[in-house]
Amino acid sequence: MRFKTNQDVLDWYEKQERALTKDFIDEIPWNEVKNHPFDKRFVPVLLYMRDIEILTDMYHQELLRTPTGKDKVISKFMERWGIEEITHGELINRFLNEAGIETPEDWKGEITRSVTNYYHFYARCLSTLTNCIGKSFTATHMAYGTINELSAAQSYRRLIELADHPVLTHILKGIIREESVHTTFYLNIARLELKKSDFAQKIARFVIKKFWNPVGSGARPQDLTDYTIATLFGDEKGVEWIDKLVTQKIQMLPGLDGVTKVTDRIAEIGRETNTSDFVLAKA
Repeated sequence: MRFKTNQDVLDWYEKQERALTKDFIDEIPWNEVKNHPFDKRFVPVLLYMRDIEILTDMYHQELLRTPTGKDKVISKFMERWGIEEITHGELINRFLNEAGIETPEDWKGEITRSVTNYYHFYARCLSTLTNCIGKSFTATHMAYGTINELSAAQSYRRLIELADHPVLTHILKGIIREESVHTTFYLNIARLELKKSDFAQKIARFVIKKFWNPVGSGARPQDLTDYTIATLFGDEKGVEWIDKLVTQKIQMLPGLDGVTKVTDRIAEIGRETNTSDFVLAKA
């Protein structure tokens, strides 16, 4: 589908019903989780995914300090986006608990408090820089958002295949449906914003090529981030998966043709990370 204005994209988004309705959540067969084997090597992966979903509010607050976050269309989208992402994190945490993995009672608070002061300082510096550039940086924000939403959906799909747990699959398919709607919003806003000027395209291309890293880098422990990426996409099939379903879609955006940073960075992490060396820190 093609949209002519940002408002058209928002209007479409607001017409989409949630996949994770109360009925969907109430019908999750939690009592069946322990009836199926669950490979513990995926515990850190789910913890990472949970944390990223829960930190959505932090990312939202960071964006509100920029012209992008003050845009009426984007801020309206992010109000609902934040609520949906929190639900994703809560469902992942519940699955972990049902699988016998204990998490602290105040696990959300612990995630937020664990983000380092250095990360918050870096985020504020980045906000200052984007304010200097102005509205032209919105295209970069939306291109980043597109990459991250596409990557999230493909991470869940890859985990479905590798973990092969029926209850987890049911949950993740619901999450994927919502992530797909988010992707459509980001992708189309990015396309419209990038079309506005060559300057916006050049900024987005430069920033992605020079600075893109998997979502969560800096906010979560680097070894946990690398372990997750290597576990899901560390083999040849995983890299091909990312290239086809993320990189090649990003390359279709105005000004981003030929940009291979996402594939290159994922492949690099896969090569350099020995997952057998990873030890999950105790909460």
